[in-house]
Amino acid sequence: MRVLAIVVRIIRQFFRDKRTLALMIVAPMFVLLLMDLVFNGEEYKPAIAVSEHVPEVVVDKLKEAGANVKELSAKQARKQLDDQDIDAWLDMSGSAPHLTLEGSDPTANQAVMAAVQKAFQSMAPKPPFQLKTTYWHGSSDMASFDYFGPVLIGFFIFFFVFLIAGVSFLRERTNGTLERLMATPLRRWEMVAGYMVGFGLFTTIQASLISWFAIDVLDMMMEGSFWYVLLITFLLAMTALALGMLLSAFANNELQMVQFIPLVVVPQVFFSGLFNLDTMEQWLRSLSVIMPLTYGADALRDIMVRGEGFSAIAVDVYVLLGFTLLFMLLNVVALKKYRKL
Repeated sequence: MRVLAIVVRIIRQFFRDKRTLALMIVAPMFVLLLMDLVFNGEEYKPAIAVSEHVPEVVVDKLKEAGANVKELSAKQARKQLDDQDIDAWLDMSGSAPHLTLEGSDPTANQAVMAAVQKAFQSMAPKPPFQLKTTYWHGSSDMASFDYFGPVLIGFFIFFFVFLIAGVSFLRERTNGTLERLMATPLRRWEMVAGYMVGFGLFTTIQASLISWFAIDVLDMMMEGSFWYVLLITFLLAMTALALGMLLSAFANNELQMVQFIPLVVVPQVFFSGLFNLDTMEQWLRSLSVIMPLTYGADALRDIMVRGEGFSAIAVDVYVLLGFTLLFMLLNVVALKKYRKL
């Protein structure tokens, strides 16, 4: 009977906490749905540009091999390789064909090489030449971890800052600290700013150490400036900090704060660059514009893999800054339920 009493108490507790009960059912199905949409997307088709010197028969063979082919001049190709609009450029003006790979994505490199080799091998008779390959970014020694590493740096910084900030701010509220601050002349925006700066000091140290460890200890590819990496990781950490503080206002305990992870953090993994967005449906791909991690991962990859400067990451910087300011503003609004001023 005593065991039954415990069972009944737990059942009643779950029915009283409808959010936990709903997330136990909805969250796993939501994540599985996202995985189904991501992994069952279209097959990746490499974008290959060709020069005017490439014969029509080669172009046809490339299309048969599953590539999207268009003709570009050398100047146009360089511009689109810089903008990552194409995966490779094929030129046959010399004695041997010359393939220039964009190079920053090993998966795209493999798709291009497979299509080009299939195209040449299907020609009869087989061409008596050796394909010359160069890399616009990266090299033939580039490992998959070098491509996915910047995304993982951004993800782990965002995840741990979000979780720690949310739980810490929740404890400030549940142990009465926030209520005592509300009794002072401090305005709501001053409290939010104070918490952001206070927590931000430690999240900045965390982000810096993670970046240093990944680049110097794990020897992750680093083509650009380390200071730009610190800038992006700092902005990602501040965005996660502001978001964690915001969502903690809607949680009553640590468990409910953790329950936000499948709904807020996990979906961002699918749109961060770990999976190729080009294989997803257009409507699904468009969701990436509201994901902070998408911009952070894109900027980190531009810096670390492609060696880009500030001009290439400026949009990502401004968007992350905008996310941070937006979440801070919403934090000020959320504190209204504790005090009007």
